[in-house]
Amino acid sequence: MGLFLGLLVGLGGLLMWLGYTGTRMKPPEAVSLMTRWVRRRGQLLRQAEVRGVSAWQLLGVQVGAALVATFLVVVLTRSISVAVCFGIFGFLAPTAAVRGMRNRRLRELRDIWPEVVDNLASGVRAGLSLPEAVAALATRGPEPLRPAFSTFAADYRVTGRFAESLDGLKDELSDPIGDRVCESLRLAREVGGTDLGRLLRTLSAFLREDSRTRAELETRQGWTVNAARLAVASPWVVLLLLSTQATTLEAYDSTSGRFLLVVGAGLSFLAYRLMLRIGQLPQERRVLS
Repeated sequence: MGLFLGLLVGLGGLLMWLGYTGTRMKPPEAVSLMTRWVRRRGQLLRQAEVRGVSAWQLLGVQVGAALVATFLVVVLTRSISVAVCFGIFGFLAPTAAVRGMRNRRLRELRDIWPEVVDNLASGVRAGLSLPEAVAALATRGPEPLRPAFSTFAADYRVTGRFAESLDGLKDELSDPIGDRVCESLRLAREVGGTDLGRLLRTLSAFLREDSRTRAELETRQGWTVNAARLAVASPWVVLLLLSTQATTLEAYDSTSGRFLLVVGAGLSFLAYRLMLRIGQLPQERRVLS
């Protein structure tokens, strides 16, 4: 109970400090920080293909998951200290799940982009204009990308502006490889010439080679990531099992026990991030967005 009251007092002090410093922050800076946070969260949700969920709704899910995890652990162990730790894990879990969905979708898209470029090259060889070849992917392209190309086709029929429709397609895809493909098509449209087929074939070969190389590296990297997750999760699972015993509860509800939990959580977080950093492959960024 003392820890819970201490958290409430600390939260109240933090809110008072934010209220005091917020009046001295320039409104444009505050709006800019909030806008960047919302934009990053929105891009994460689009890349994970989570439709109909906003950044604020995801934050609400995180808060709800934290409260549910805290309540369940309190009921199970009767320990506020242990429950707060698992409440923090519950708060982080929804974002981690969305990031996992994002990574799986990006790997899936990376494997099918060469097929998209091949379809474009086939359409151009068949005599279609570049906008018509791109719009035809709404019916001939890979299934996961058809909704995005359907939106492009509808937008191009309404506006007739290829560049603006490409911008909408890039925003809908939210994919680094998609950005490169769209910018290549934009350049080919603006410059013109007879080398479009050669450009598309070169791009397809490059994407296949890149996908093959990254797949091999990610296969070798998998054991590092799994080992990091197992090393972090194991002590906390053991703690949850031990917390069902009265003697353990007394130990972790003491001052030294709470200090041990805080230090253990910090070390677990730092070790996990360090192991992921060591085994992480360079991530493609949307530099052309």
